[in-house]
Amino acid sequence: MMNNSPSMPSPAKSERLTPETRSSRYRKLLARDKYLLLMTLPVILYFLIFHYVPMYGMIMAFNNFSPTRGIWNSEWVGLRWFEEFFNSIYAFRLIKNVLLLNLYNVLWGFPIPIIFALLLNEVRRQVFKRFIQSVSYMPHFISVVVIVGMTVTFLSPNSGIVNAGLEWLGMEKINFLSEGSWFRTIYIGTDIWAGFGYNSILYLAAIAAIDPQLYEAAKIDGADRWKQMLHVTLPGIASTIVILLILQLGRMMSVGFEKIILLYNPATYGVSDVISTYVYRIGLVGGEYSFATAVDLLNAVINCILIVTFNRLSRKWTSISLW
Repeated sequence: MMNNSPSMPSPAKSERLTPETRSSRYRKLLARDKYLLLMTLPVILYFLIFHYVPMYGMIMAFNNFSPTRGIWNSEWVGLRWFEEFFNSIYAFRLIKNVLLLNLYNVLWGFPIPIIFALLLNEVRRQVFKRFIQSVSYMPHFISVVVIVGMTVTFLSPNSGIVNAGLEWLGMEKINFLSEGSWFRTIYIGTDIWAGFGYNSILYLAAIAAIDPQLYEAAKIDGADRWKQMLHVTLPGIASTIVILLILQLGRMMSVGFEKIILLYNPATYGVSDVISTYVYRIGLVGGEYSFATAVDLLNAVINCILIVTFNRLSRKWTSISLW
C-alpha cells in the first residue's frame, strides 16, 4: 500500500540556514531573553575583571618586574624564578605542608558531609530535621576572622575553656597555638566544623532526587534501613560524590591562606607555611613580585594537571567525569 502523505524535508535540508536566517534567529533569541542575559552580566563582569584580566600579569613570572618600567619593558629572565624556587630551602617544606593539609582534609573532611547527609536523611520528624540543618549551616556564614578568634580564645593556655578542662582533669595545660604538632589538627578541625553542614547540601539534593520506587522495591525484597542506605542511597549519590572528589583532588596544591595567616606564627612555620602564605610574604610584603608570580603560576599549573589527571582516571575507572 502506497503512502500518499507529503514527504517531510530531510534534517540536513531543514538545518541548512543562510547567514541572514541565522542572524535573524539570533536577534530574536536576544530580544526574547534580554532580561535573563542582563541578569548574567554581573557574573560575567566579575570573572572578566577578577579572573581573566589579571592573567595578563602572569608575564611577570618570566621577567624581572620593575614598577617604574612596567611589565613589558622589564628585563626578560625566562625560567630563572622557577629554578630559584626549586633550589631554595623552602620548596620541599611548602609543597609537603600543602599536600599534607589537603590529604588530611580529603581523608577526614570529605567523608563527614556525606555521612551527615545520610544520617540526616534518616530523620523522619521534619521539624527536628530542619532545625539540625539550620544549625549545621550557620558556621559556614561566620567570618574566618571570627572563627579564628573563637579558636584562639578556646585554646588559650591561660583562660581557654579547653585548657581549663584539661586542668580540671588533672592534666597539664597545652599551648596549642605555639606547638607545631597541633596546627594541622586545629586547621582541619575548624574547617570541618565550619563547612560540613553547608557541604552536605549537594548530597541532600542528590538523595532527594532518588526515585522513591527504588526504596519501595528494596523494602519488598526485605531490605532494612541500613541495607537501603547501602544499596539504594549510596549508589544514587555516587556520581555526585565522584564529581566533588575530583574537584577536591584537583585543589591538592591550594590552601586558603587567610586562616593560616591568622593562625600561624614563627613557632609553627615548619608545619603551617604553605605556598599561598609564602607568596603573600615574598610578593606583597617582600616586594619580590616576579618571584611570587612565578611560584603562584607554578601552583596553578600543577592544580590544572591534577584535575585533568584525576578526571581522566575517574572516567576510566567509574565512567563518571567532569567532561
